Amino acid sequence: MNRKPDLLWILVFLFGLGVVTTGYAQSLWERNLDAPYEAPVNPQQR
Repeated sequence: MNRKPDLLWILVFLFGLGVVTTGYAQSLWERNLDAPYEAPVNPQQR
């Protein structure tokens, strides 16, 4: 007999996925803030 997953386990899974996604996005955000900003050089304006 196959049981459907309980709603509680689905919510736990979605919450864990949100925590992992948020942590990953925050680490990428902080890495981009640490990089020095370089203005794009347009050779046609010289």
